[in-house]
Amino acid sequence: QVQLVESGGGLVQTGGSLRLSCVASGIIFRLTAMAWYRQVPGKQRKLVATATSGGVTNYADSVKGRFTISRDSGKNTLYLQLNSLKPEDTAVYYCNTRFMSTDYWGQGTQVTDSS
Repeated sequence: QVQLVESGGGLVQTGGSLRLSCVASGIIFRLTAMAWYRQVPGKQRKLVATATSGGVTNYADSVKGRFTISRDSGKNTLYLQLNSLKPEDTAVYYCNTRFMSTDYWGQGTQVTDSS
C-alpha cells in the first residue's frame, strides 16, 4: 500500500531551477524518513538528499549548497528544489522511503539540463 509519485521534472537551462515533488501514501508521513536519489542509464542509483522525520537534512557533496530537500506533512509531500543546475545533474530522480526494512520507490521523473 506504500506508494510514491514524483512529478516536476523537465528540460531546463544550465544555471536554472526546478522543483520536484513526491506525494506519499500508505505511510505515516510525519514519522517516516524520506530521500531523493538520481540515476543515469548504465550507472548506479545515487543518494542525493535525505530528510528525517525530525527535519534533519543531509546532502551529497555534489549538490550541497545548490539543492534543498523539504517536506510538507499536511500534504504528505516531499520536495527537492534544484538550483544552479549543471549538465551533470541530468538524471531520473526518484523519491524513496524505507519501511519495515523494505525500500519503496516512485516511478521517477526526468530532469535534463542543457549544456
